[in-house]
Amino acid sequence: DRPVGESARVAAVRFAVNIPNFGPYADAAPVADLASIAEQAGWDGFFVWDHIVVADGMPVGDPWVTLAAVATATERITIGPMVTPLPRRRPWVIARQTVTLDRLSGGRLVLGVGIGVPAGLEFGTFGEPTGVRERAEMLDEALDVIVGMWSGEPFSYRGKHFQVAETTFMPKPVQRPRIPIWVAGTWPNRGPFRRAARFDGAFPLADDDGATALIPPDGVAEVVAYVAEQRDDDGGDYEISAAIALTGNADEDQRALADFAEAGVTWAQLGPNPEREETLDGVADWIAGGPPLL
Repeated sequence: DRPVGESARVAAVRFAVNIPNFGPYADAAPVADLASIAEQAGWDGFFVWDHIVVADGMPVGDPWVTLAAVATATERITIGPMVTPLPRRRPWVIARQTVTLDRLSGGRLVLGVGIGVPAGLEFGTFGEPTGVRERAEMLDEALDVIVGMWSGEPFSYRGKHFQVAETTFMPKPVQRPRIPIWVAGTWPNRGPFRRAARFDGAFPLADDDGATALIPPDGVAEVVAYVAEQRDDDGGDYEISAAIALTGNADEDQRALADFAEAGVTWAQLGPNPEREETLDGVADWIAGGPPLL
């Protein structure tokens, strides 16, 4: 018998559960239980959203506390925020949290980053900048600071938005040369993917007339081609991760996943369908079924 979820998958595609951090997922303990089930069922990763306000009065959990619980409940799967909006976080705090989490998990962390949406709710509610350009500048500077602090070498920084007097952050992450960074963006906006090309992966979404939407396979293919043009390495490992909505129809879902794999997706992120998995028990059953087979 083959291990659960192995050999019948599309080659080179890994599958992750993608879970919000609000509503029924606001409490860390049940989310950690879901991650444990995912690991046992053969999933490759378990990623958590990072929102701070969703709707007035809706329960929201802290993703970093949740990910710590996930790290201790699992041993193998890749984990991380997908994605954390760096412009509303202090980069030196994120540097400390990510190193701690990377070490706690034994080097299984991926840091997904973006400018954050919706800006009015996530930033404007607290009097923080909502402009795209300013938040993009803050994201770039925050990434500079985080990577510099991960080095474990004396580091200082003087940017428009962030300043750091010379300091040495220790310990270093477990992973070398550093924790992988995947950068999110909405296609066909080019800026986020020029940024993504400087790091280890891209998490593309679609720009649907100003709103964020899931990206189709042809959009993924365009992102893959554009990022390849921007990168100056020798074609080494680079991850393309996409959130994919499945219908529950096996034939349709297999065709869709094959299209995404052909377009260049290396990590398929799947979330529970709220029309089918309405309770945590229903979500647990869906996860326990394992990743899709093709």
